[in-house]
Amino acid sequence: MAKRPEAGEPKTSRPRDGDLPFALPRVAPARKRRATQVLRALDEHYGDAVCELDFASPHELLVATILSAQATDVGVNKATPGLFARFPTPADYAASSPEEIEPYIRTIGLYRNKARAIYESMRAVVEEFGGEVPRTMEELLTLRGVARKTANVVLSTAFGIHMGVVVDTHVARLAVRLCLVDEGVTVAQIERQLMAMFPRDRWGDLSHMLIWHGRRACKARGGACGDHPICKRFGKCCELRG
Repeated sequence: MAKRPEAGEPKTSRPRDGDLPFALPRVAPARKRRATQVLRALDEHYGDAVCELDFASPHELLVATILSAQATDVGVNKATPGLFARFPTPADYAASSPEEIEPYIRTIGLYRNKARAIYESMRAVVEEFGGEVPRTMEELLTLRGVARKTANVVLSTAFGIHMGVVVDTHVARLAVRLCLVDEGVTVAQIERQLMAMFPRDRWGDLSHMLIWHGRRACKARGGACGDHPICKRFGKCCELRG
């Protein structure tokens, strides 16, 4: 993960989209200034934010992220110690079957579908990528159970490669509540607008910090602007348009 600047330190670098599969949208200067202020506040309050899934290798992170769909990180972290002990390498998953994986993740929702996704993705890692988790968005998206959000988590957290912003339910909610995007936009639009607003080397940090704020303060149930300084300062409806 890229080293974070000190809280309040201005950051002037902008993402270069030459290696991205799409062009980034234009964002109004007022919203970009707001994004800079929000990032400074997030750095101040959540400068130590990291991925809260437990893992010790890229393939463990990939498996944990597949399991985290429609599940909590807490629930995933309870299941993965036994799973990782039984299947320590991608080859161990590939040599097994979905039915052998299922008992280790039975406490997680959609466990049968996820067991098959883990088995098939790990088999592909072994057969197509030499046992190493691929480091490109295009290759990761060929794996079963991997969509853009999962690929962004793996690339950013495991490899420090920033190809997008992880937009989960917390990030999507807070992007609207903090007036970074307008209500009613799609997840894809939220990601692209955030990519255009924030420095590329901070995309991973931004996701982690927004997720921490969403879990700890600005939760789904309750007002957007509570007692937290970030919500007090930024969590109000505004008239900005991107």
